[in-house]
Amino acid sequence: MVTKPQIERHRTGRVGWLRAAVLGANDGILSTASLVLGVASAHATHGNVMVAGVAGMVAGAMAMAAGEYVSVHSQADTEQADLQLERMELETDDAGERKELMAIYVARGLDPALAKQVVDQLMAHDALDAHARDELGISASFSARPIQAALASAGSFVAGAAMPLAVTAIAPEAGLIPLVGGSSLLFLALLGGLAARAGGAGVLLGAIRVTFWGALAMAVTAGVGALFGTATSGT
Repeated sequence: MVTKPQIERHRTGRVGWLRAAVLGANDGILSTASLVLGVASAHATHGNVMVAGVAGMVAGAMAMAAGEYVSVHSQADTEQADLQLERMELETDDAGERKELMAIYVARGLDPALAKQVVDQLMAHDALDAHARDELGISASFSARPIQAALASAGSFVAGAAMPLAVTAIAPEAGLIPLVGGSSLLFLALLGGLAARAGGAGVLLGAIRVTFWGALAMAVTAGVGALFGTATSGT
């Protein structure tokens, strides 16, 4: 009885969407919480703080989507240009391309005779795929997906921003700053831990790293808001 080979699931397949999702959620929490704290520190009303927070969420989500789409699309354009160049080289210099691929396998430890055999079989099956993977480093797991990255970034940004906005909506005006600040740091710590776990890294270190930079950003923004509020109230 022939058993089917077990398919291993590696974390590298998550790199594309995980990076965009984590970046979007982190920015959603951090930028919205910092905006809320900055406006609240300037002695704005509860309603004005909410308006600023919602506006920041919408603007941030659109900016994240546009930024991710443009940057990842640039990567995709570069990949396509490299693949087109490789197609031309395969058509005009097949022997040279075989030697090039063979040298790569020999450098990785294969015997020259075996490397030649591997090259012959791989190029007979799919020459462009063999060169894309082993010469250019382009594979299905790491290929650029602009739309996926844009949607993941925008969606995760909104999900992240909704957390401090929800706290802002229900928090009393007197305790808005400590409640938003404390809850947002908790959200950031959870996000950092979850992202680290999904990526196979240390959970505690991931949580500490995100929380530290989040606290610094919120403190600076709140300080600027307080200074601005003091300056305007004194005029």
